[in-house]
Amino acid sequence: MTPQSLMLNFLGLYVLGRDTAVYSGSVIDVFGRVDVSEEAVRSTLTRMAARGLLTKHRNGRKVYFGLTPHATDVLQDGERRIWQTGALNTDWDGTWTLIGFSLPESRRSDRHDLRSQLMWAGFGPVQNGLWIAPGTRDVTGMVEELDLAQHVTVFTAQHAKPTEAADLAHRAFDTEAIAARYQDFLARWGGKTPLKELPDDLARQLVLHSDWLELVRQDPHLPAELLDADWPAIEAEQLFQSLATRYTETASPLAAAAIESIDVSGK
Repeated sequence: MTPQSLMLNFLGLYVLGRDTAVYSGSVIDVFGRVDVSEEAVRSTLTRMAARGLLTKHRNGRKVYFGLTPHATDVLQDGERRIWQTGALNTDWDGTWTLIGFSLPESRRSDRHDLRSQLMWAGFGPVQNGLWIAPGTRDVTGMVEELDLAQHVTVFTAQHAKPTEAADLAHRAFDTEAIAARYQDFLARWGGKTPLKELPDDLARQLVLHSDWLELVRQDPHLPAELLDADWPAIEAEQLFQSLATRYTETASPLAAAAIESIDVSGK
């Protein structure tokens, strides 16, 4: 779990949806509770501001950080994945979105970026240069942002004999690894008092959301009918929602005491 991953979750919990900017010292205080150093926090804030994710505001000698529209989009996407998409895909219509691409060696970095974006969007590789995802996926923005329209072919289709849907899912996605990550989450958070080594529920809330978002980011949201009946994502999602609800109550007063912010609605 990187400082930036933690930072995005912190911003999603305590800045998203508010016209505020948070004092850097407050962020340092909160991150110290999860053993992230002051240097790492300052470096992360600086890099995110340079990348157009954060705005910087001064109030006297203090520096505050707020969200840019781009950061808001990123955080809202994460919020949708956590609360709306769900751990199971129960409404699959049998179609797949396929993306074929071939890029010259001179565009190796673009090929890497495309693969990273495809993984984030829930695609998996069937074979060299051909990736698939269940259902209909709109990848127009991704392709245009990377300027790869001339190198990419996108279409939707259904599998046909002798290819089976379950075989496609297991070929394109490492379902055993996905299941193992959910099992790890259950083992990490399933105790009566998870992560006792952390000082308080504000720290636990931050790590919980970071852990869960990392899980769902790596989950291609495969159709339930292609997975085992005891797919561990079901139990893991129930556990996350229960803990998230608990920490919303117990962490809120801690956050109110620890986080200093200013109103930036007029800026």
